[in-house]
Amino acid sequence: MAAAPAVPPKETVLSHAPLPHLIIIGGGFAGLWATRALAGDALRITLIDRRNHHLFQPLLYQVATAGLSSPDIAAPLRHILGRQRNVDVRLGEVVAIDKTQREVVLGDGSRIGYDLLLVASGATHAYFGHDEWADDAPGLKTLDDALLLRRKLLLAFERAEAEPDPQRKAAWLSFAIVGGGPTGVELAGTLAEIARHTLKNEFRHIDPASAKVRLVEAGPRVLSSFPEGLSHKARLQLEKLGVEVLAGTPVSHIDAQGFQLGDTFVPARTVVWAAGVAASPLGRALDVPLDRAGRVQVLPDLSVPGHPEIFVAGDLAALQQANGRPVPGVAPAAKQMGRYVAQVIHARLHGQPAPAPFHYRDQGNLATIGRMAAIVHMGRLQLSGVLAWWFWLAAHVFFLIGFRNRLVVLLNWAVAYWSYQRSARIILGSPYDAPDDGEPEGG
Repeated sequence: MAAAPAVPPKETVLSHAPLPHLIIIGGGFAGLWATRALAGDALRITLIDRRNHHLFQPLLYQVATAGLSSPDIAAPLRHILGRQRNVDVRLGEVVAIDKTQREVVLGDGSRIGYDLLLVASGATHAYFGHDEWADDAPGLKTLDDALLLRRKLLLAFERAEAEPDPQRKAAWLSFAIVGGGPTGVELAGTLAEIARHTLKNEFRHIDPASAKVRLVEAGPRVLSSFPEGLSHKARLQLEKLGVEVLAGTPVSHIDAQGFQLGDTFVPARTVVWAAGVAASPLGRALDVPLDRAGRVQVLPDLSVPGHPEIFVAGDLAALQQANGRPVPGVAPAAKQMGRYVAQVIHARLHGQPAPAPFHYRDQGNLATIGRMAAIVHMGRLQLSGVLAWWFWLAAHVFFLIGFRNRLVVLLNWAVAYWSYQRSARIILGSPYDAPDDGEPEGG
């Protein structure tokens, strides 16, 4: 008789333990802010994340464009929470949630019981039904994405330097950013600066300044979440940097050779996807109503309908504001949601009245376009240009995790400001590991 397959041991369900057990899935802004807000409460917290670090996503594009290195914008979760004694950090991926048994299931088959659960697993790339574009148009959500994109960007110039054919050389020096939101605008502006300033005088057979950087936006204008006047100023600043803005027509095809825009195929060996996001697939594991983007439709206290012990926060949560607009998927909203869930849990633990329904406090929008160029919208305050750039810089450095990170980023940016150099301009791995040229076999 064949032996029965080994079953991973089921971890103790802590419902009968002296302290309630809270599981938090995701160490991003929502999950980490909730965890830290509960530092003084009598409960056990297990924070589960697929990666061992918290990432400051607003500066991820700086890693992708070689301005900063990974440790500048990320910190190990164990280090951040090392002194918080009621937290256990677990490296793992949650693949299922058993609401009946109140357990989460990890990729290795182990199960962990909970009394309270916060799902804050964030978002991923959305290709609007064209997932086949992912290999040729990578997105930017993780440090792995950033390092891959940095390699792709820097190798494009190296390939152009070695390419004798003028048309192929031009294709290697053609870059396209699909999506005119903050990430797309920041990537396009920074890439244009790299081509025109950072790489100046470093190549012998190409002029990096001749590179074509295009920002493609399906809508009528870039940065559509900003007032129209600021959006127009952002476009002018991009064009001043040398970025060609193509708005009003969606991309209909992407492959290794370029992209299709209307009736025109544009050769571009480097295409970056910054056009859309989709909620984490973990939302479907809850088996509750989702919106069209796959986000969980939560109640005003951020709990799941019919399950007051389960909360959803951050990019995975769908909630309407009083003005009828959804709470945006931005870092300040995720932080506020995380702190709010902590308040709800704290009130329950202490037998206090529940806090008022969640209310998002809009702290404004910021976007940088390039060196000394940015836009800021905070209520009636609207800034653009140099003053907006200093405002953007101060805000982003202030919210970085850890003093070391703030100091290093300030020093790196100071050097970059005066020299146009980007300190992390290293290509990792062998450029010959894979057929990166996109040519057919035998071609």
